[in-house]
Amino acid sequence: MTAAFALLLGLAFLLAYANGANDVSRGIATLVGSGVTNFRRAVLWGTAWTLAGSFAAAAASQSLVATFSGKGFLAAPNVSPAFLASICLGAVSWVLFAARAGLPVSTTHSIVGALAGAAIVAQGAASLHWGFVAKKVALPLLLSPALSLLVIYALFPLLKPLLASVDRYCLCLERRVAITAYGTAVLQGVVLETAVVEREEACAASPAVAGRLNLVDGLHWLSSGATSFARALNDTPKIVALGLAASALLSVTSFTFYAAIALAMGLGSLVAGFRVTQTLACRVTPMSHTEGLSANLVTSLLVGLASTKGLPVSTTHVSSGAIIGIGLHRGSGTVQWGTVREMAIAWLVTLPAAAGIAAVAYSLLRSLS
Repeated sequence: MTAAFALLLGLAFLLAYANGANDVSRGIATLVGSGVTNFRRAVLWGTAWTLAGSFAAAAASQSLVATFSGKGFLAAPNVSPAFLASICLGAVSWVLFAARAGLPVSTTHSIVGALAGAAIVAQGAASLHWGFVAKKVALPLLLSPALSLLVIYALFPLLKPLLASVDRYCLCLERRVAITAYGTAVLQGVVLETAVVEREEACAASPAVAGRLNLVDGLHWLSSGATSFARALNDTPKIVALGLAASALLSVTSFTFYAAIALAMGLGSLVAGFRVTQTLACRVTPMSHTEGLSANLVTSLLVGLASTKGLPVSTTHVSSGAIIGIGLHRGSGTVQWGTVREMAIAWLVTLPAAAGIAAVAYSLLRSLS
């Protein structure tokens, strides 16, 4: 039995790795797509904030742990290693496949589909509380992309002039000579000071400037971090819920388990987070840095709000909806609808694919036990 629970923990870590590989793109794709930075720096930035959000989830998102531990989903929650392992297998198989194909899919969808598939085999279709699934999972997952698209479409005309006024400024890091007198001794050194300059050309022309950052780009970096933080805050508890019983039996403390899940998500982001990022950054619509910033602001706002309310929204859908909304503002001809169609098909296939894999996995694991 101990070996079975250890295997379950390993599968939970693998699911966290797959989540990092597929989902790190949600916060950083606009940085790359708008030309603010390159893939490598963006992935490093997204990984750092993913780790921070995962650790914060230990204190802030316990209601999502309860939702995805089976309470409310099933008439009689099943915490056997075979059942939970089959859910992990169903979810991780699909998410890893999608990450390899460069398709941004929802880890939430994958877990829900796998849970339903395993439950139907284990207890029958009647064991699922379909009303609860519709209210707590299906409804927010279906509404989130449309809501994101509508919010960005409504807010961007208001944000655009505001961001344009901010875009006139840059933050400069300037070298200054500091002279200090100690009695008869005079010491001279160099100190760095920050200054906000209205025109970047003036900032660049100063020989004292050691570095500069456009203020809109600085806000874009911060919004990207906020989006990555909110995504991890929403996703980590869903993965933790699958391995909670195993971690308790193996005397793994709650904080240690959260930390291990966080590190696995970070590793997946660093090692395999480039393919899906390329899809969202380069294959949906062109965007400026103000458009990318606006999309990130909407994504982080909606996902962060959902996390505090215990609503398992898909960061995939929210982020994708915001990026598509930006494209529609530019004109529908700028949206690469072929890519959007591929993404939509992947979203529709996620539930049945994860359910089918989990159902087969549970049948096999039950026959071996």
